Amino acid sequence: MSTGSSKDPKSVYDFSVKDAKGDVVDLSTYEGKVLLIINVASKCGLTNSNYTELNELYAKYKDEGLEILAFPCNQFGEQEPESNDKIVDFVCTRFKSEFPIFDKIEVNGGNSAPLYKFLKSGKWGIFGDDIQWNFAKFVVDKKGHVVGRYYPTTSPLSLERDIRQLLGIS
Repeated sequence: MSTGSSKDPKSVYDFSVKDAKGDVVDLSTYEGKVLLIINVASKCGLTNSNYTELNELYAKYKDEGLEILAFPCNQFGEQEPESNDKIVDFVCTRFKSEFPIFDKIEVNGGNSAPLYKFLKSGKWGIFGDDIQWNFAKFVVDKKGHVVGRYYPTTSPLSLERDIRQLLGIS
């Protein structure tokens, strides 16, 4: 669950969230990095392809300044019903993921995590405010500003060009 933010957040760095162990993480610790923020689920038809490609991106660009922040969510077809411990075990064992997994949250509705309320507050045109399904993706620049929102069916590898550009890699 997101623990909160300042009254008028200007960037994702103004938020604190809980990691999968329940510890508070101040997102300002990621300042200066490009972030890919995703709501994830382990029992979704998009799980295998997304985790496989996210791992590929992370392995390739983590040393260049990319961080992938995964937020489990059970709001779509109850496809993430497990505890945080079981989610982390699944992701780290099956996919060998090394990027951080955070506390299970809600991304839509009255109990939507403050971070996700902020992420969705951009002018997203046809997206509207709500997250459509598991694996919706937000790209955040080094200053903490959301610069892109992508559908759940968007391949993480298709974001590589934008990520490289934000990282300053030609």
